[in-house]
Amino acid sequence: MSFPSDEQPPAAEDLGYTLWAVFRREPGRPVAPGDLSAAVAEVEASGVTIRGWYDVSGLRADADLMVWLHSDIERGAAPEALQAALRTLRRAEPLASLVPVWNAMGVHREAEFSRSHSPAFLRGVEPSAWLTVYPFVRSYDWYLLPDDERKQMLADHGRKGSQHRRVLSNTVASFALGDYEWILALEAPELVDLVDLMRHLRQTEARRHVREEIPFFTGRRIGLDDIQEVLA
Repeated sequence: MSFPSDEQPPAAEDLGYTLWAVFRREPGRPVAPGDLSAAVAEVEASGVTIRGWYDVSGLRADADLMVWLHSDIERGAAPEALQAALRTLRRAEPLASLVPVWNAMGVHREAEFSRSHSPAFLRGVEPSAWLTVYPFVRSYDWYLLPDDERKQMLADHGRKGSQHRRVLSNTVASFALGDYEWILALEAPELVDLVDLMRHLRQTEARRHVREEIPFFTGRRIGLDDIQEVLA
């Protein structure tokens, strides 16, 4: 199957690629002490930004640590740079002995009926203390509904979400990048902000057109010096 077109693809620096990776400790396999500073410096020199490390231990039984990477806002980075960055981090102690639990890559594309919407991480907004990341897949008939009907449902959804002003939204497309259509990362100064937002958004018509929206990975942003204690 081919789709000929004269349209030029966007350059890597025009796109906002992002990647989340979740790890867990391997029972019976101690985590070796080590310093991640050199690996982090190598990653950031490659045009990849580490938005944060997150302690996800305790919120789930199968995860301990999450890292969030994205293209450098000024220089940009191709998706393969994010792949290479994750490999660099995984080879470094104390991450080398960890087991991958979940990965998701996304890229900023024009949001449905909202050209002005862009992820917080691409606007240079500072990260918040708490993060929840989850995928979602629309119903089979969602994209076949009349545009006006979808636009109305999304507008209602957006109005409810905008009432939670302390929450930063990061929605990226993940069609063909994995098993999902969209990845959503929400950031907030307090964990309860995320709880309240997600509960409130259940009361929308757009919810009827969500086929999948798990797993959720939620954690507190931590510094490099805290990682060893989380994994101990």
